[in-house]
Amino acid sequence: MFDHIQIATILVTYVAVIFALSVHEAAHATAAYLLEDDTARRMGRMTLNPLAHMDLVGTVVLPLLGMVTGARVLGWAKPVPVDASRLTRRFTARVGYAMVAAAGPASNMLQSLVFLILLTFVIRYAVPVEPVERMMLLRASMGAPVEAFLREPTFSAVSVLAMTLLGRLVIINIGLAIFNLLPFGPLDGAGILRGFLPYQMLPTFDRVQPAITIVLLILFLIGVMGPMLSPFFTVAERFYLLPLGRLLLGV
Repeated sequence: MFDHIQIATILVTYVAVIFALSVHEAAHATAAYLLEDDTARRMGRMTLNPLAHMDLVGTVVLPLLGMVTGARVLGWAKPVPVDASRLTRRFTARVGYAMVAAAGPASNMLQSLVFLILLTFVIRYAVPVEPVERMMLLRASMGAPVEAFLREPTFSAVSVLAMTLLGRLVIINIGLAIFNLLPFGPLDGAGILRGFLPYQMLPTFDRVQPAITIVLLILFLIGVMGPMLSPFFTVAERFYLLPLGRLLLGV
């Protein structure tokens, strides 16, 4: 019944997801603290400890269920509490909140860069492949099953773990950044956009957000969200991931 389950792939992917989400939420908390709201810090959320950010359903049950069954699920971490009234008065409250919201996706893009550099270093110096195969290995590390790497006798278990974990961290962080920058519903993009909208548009913007959240959930469940985000992934791949990967790999 469970013969098809790829345990190694699930574990590596899940670790990458948890780490990326933990840094994302910690970045929100840190940004709020730097802007003089210590609410999240007092609640223990300004930490990389994943236990502080995990939601039983959104971070444990649903993601693991999706990885095991292949079902389309939506995961989440516990939102970081931000008291906009406590944010520094160097900016308006909504601009300050927009800066806190932007910290999450910004942390994901920074993570993707750091892990891409580390991944290319591993491929160049720790894996016995020809230079012409490096880009293929870079792509594969981000999505190919871990078990497929483990079956290759030329790869050690340590190098497989390093490549696949780093590869997942690159692509998952890019995905989180893109998804969270959508300016709708509870996503960070909505908080960023709200910080710069004309005041007269705010009542309408706030009023439609609950409905937009429902629409986003429906689009995700029926499989439309993937094609909607695909152009953004294409841009990220063509103008960021592949050119930088080739440069770092020396190909």
